[in-house]
Amino acid sequence: MQIRRMSTLPLTLALAIAAAFAAPAQAASTLRYPIIAENGKQIGEQVVDKADDGLTKVRFSFKDNGRGPDLDEQFRVGPDGTMSEYAVKGNSTFGAVVDERFSRKDGQAEWQSTSEKGSASVSGPAAYVPLNGSFEVTSAAITALAARSDGKLPLLPSGTLAQRQLATMEVSADVGGKMQSQTVQLLAQTGIGLSPSFFWATTGDKPRLFGVIIPGFATMLEQGWQANAPAMAARQKSAESEMLRDLAAKLQHPLKGLTVVRNARVFDSEKAVLGKPSDVYVLRGRISAVLPAGSPVRGAANEIDAAGRVLLPGLFDMHGHVDRWSGALNLAAGVTSVRDMGNDNDQLQLMLDETAAGTLLAPQVVPAGFLEGESPYSANGGFVIKDLDQAKNAIDWYTEHGYPQLKIYNSFPKAILKDTVAYAHLRGMRVSGHVPAGLRAQDAIDAGYDEIQHINQVMLNFLMTPTTETRTLDRFILPAEKVAGLDFNSRPVKDFVATLSRKQIAIDPTLATFAFLKQRDGDMNEPFAAIASHMPPDVRRGFSVGTMKIPDAAAQKRYEQSYAKMVQFVGILYRAGVPIVAGTDELAGFTLQSELAMLVKAGLTPAQALQVGTRNGARYTRTSHERGSISTGKLADLVLVDGDPTKDIADVRKVAAVITRGYIVYPHEVDAALGIVPFVQSSPELKALAPVSSKHAAGGNEGAWARVAGHARKHD
Repeated sequence: MQIRRMSTLPLTLALAIAAAFAAPAQAASTLRYPIIAENGKQIGEQVVDKADDGLTKVRFSFKDNGRGPDLDEQFRVGPDGTMSEYAVKGNSTFGAVVDERFSRKDGQAEWQSTSEKGSASVSGPAAYVPLNGSFEVTSAAITALAARSDGKLPLLPSGTLAQRQLATMEVSADVGGKMQSQTVQLLAQTGIGLSPSFFWATTGDKPRLFGVIIPGFATMLEQGWQANAPAMAARQKSAESEMLRDLAAKLQHPLKGLTVVRNARVFDSEKAVLGKPSDVYVLRGRISAVLPAGSPVRGAANEIDAAGRVLLPGLFDMHGHVDRWSGALNLAAGVTSVRDMGNDNDQLQLMLDETAAGTLLAPQVVPAGFLEGESPYSANGGFVIKDLDQAKNAIDWYTEHGYPQLKIYNSFPKAILKDTVAYAHLRGMRVSGHVPAGLRAQDAIDAGYDEIQHINQVMLNFLMTPTTETRTLDRFILPAEKVAGLDFNSRPVKDFVATLSRKQIAIDPTLATFAFLKQRDGDMNEPFAAIASHMPPDVRRGFSVGTMKIPDAAAQKRYEQSYAKMVQFVGILYRAGVPIVAGTDELAGFTLQSELAMLVKAGLTPAQALQVGTRNGARYTRTSHERGSISTGKLADLVLVDGDPTKDIADVRKVAAVITRGYIVYPHEVDAALGIVPFVQSSPELKALAPVSSKHAAGGNEGAWARVAGHARKHD
């Protein structure tokens, strides 16, 4: 589904797009910005018409993976360079109606959309932030910010936008048969969203947008200058790397020497129970011993007093699409491992290298290779293929680069599905994915799938007809309309559940993500209700923007009933012995916590949900030898939590400290850096202990050490 990466120049960029501002009126002109996917395919365009009377009109549209926004926008600016009036109409990525307007007159600002209505008294420059908008409003923001001596601009409804230059470079192009060149600048804007937004702009007194580069996804450059994209992307990656290195150095605290986490209540993920207080020893990124609390400490360099907190194995998000800025959110939420379910291959390789080197604040990633077929509905990540030979070549590339799993997508040619799955299995890969168009989930299982992504793909097994086009929004609309009336006691449903159980086909339901099916404009999206008050104001606003086009009250009721039954069905699957994994495909970190809460809503106990989020993550990525439980010899991926999430799953949000890859990360520090109100006010300190000579460390509790040593040898 890839909501975060592929939806609205998506969640990653939706907040950046929302930075809507305006510049002083210019002479009549038209600018075109083609949107080009990483594979060279044009997937959209922004067309900007500026009239002599100061009115700017914008047509913005793009389509990837069978969906995308269509917006018609217009605005004017006042004497201070910020918008005096603004309006946008159209549809969002998943079809929701966009109808938003803003005006400012005589010191009073008013705004209204399908999800909110507000007003404020204003004096001086104040720029309204629309909930939906084009990149042209970002262009106006660039101009307005350049005129500010402090590089900052107050925002409406709240906040402050800041901008700084990161780099400049010369670009050239053949425009109308004549070579032209100019200097462009790379800018970083902060103050909207949870990470910086990067834009390329012209230089001079009144800079404007030159282009947008989203590494691994798409570029949007002024028409005629596309040949400069590779060099600009390389320069942008370099500038981002410097910022990310600084962030990692600030928030990752290395654990040097032997560290003991004392007096922690360890969650046994194999038995789904909370054990007795223990002391857990960490050395060079691995667990070297787990002893009863209070055992003698021999030569440890550092101590962390857990003070009776619960110690979980690192949480596993089984459905992520990682980027270079999402790692902080994952770690702050206790997510130490992410299975990436589709990415640009070069971009992901870069992130894997940076994570291994310790220069990127990030969880460990288990990559799944993305394989799509060519069609007008294609997603454009990974490999897009035409035939079996190309599919095999892609699988060979993935196995040679260490990918343990293959993900097949919507437009994959169904005629070669079985042979492709067989070849992936031959190369040692698990196979999962969406169900290719024209097939049902049962067909994918018959072709050899080991796992299915998303609850809607499972439900479509009972709902689609031979004419259903599952590459369009129908793959969301049909389940929302029809699951409410589906009889779970019917023979087809029972037989399908029995097949999933017998064959041990894993299901990655992403329930928290699919709450958007029933969200009404203006209501808080359920998975984010528990965290909304902690988020920056602009992020919090976005949680109340509806995603689907829900035509009337009767449809609203059906969609709510359908979603409730999807949650119920996951509980039926679990109790039938079908393997469930916890994935998100949404806002990093926090959505995984909400997914565990949804599993509890489906009927699992909190302890069982934690087991799904830890042990099952390791089991179905084939990493159980080093992850998923707290035991000697495994990676020291450890999460200290206030409260008791085995009794109240909401306590999983109270993360006090995270240990992974030989570092300790304090969520309250991450939260402060991202503008988030911390969920835990105090964290256990890392204290240095007095050095003890190794030759004096023997003696006392030799039996316990012998048991640990024997266990370690057996583990090796």
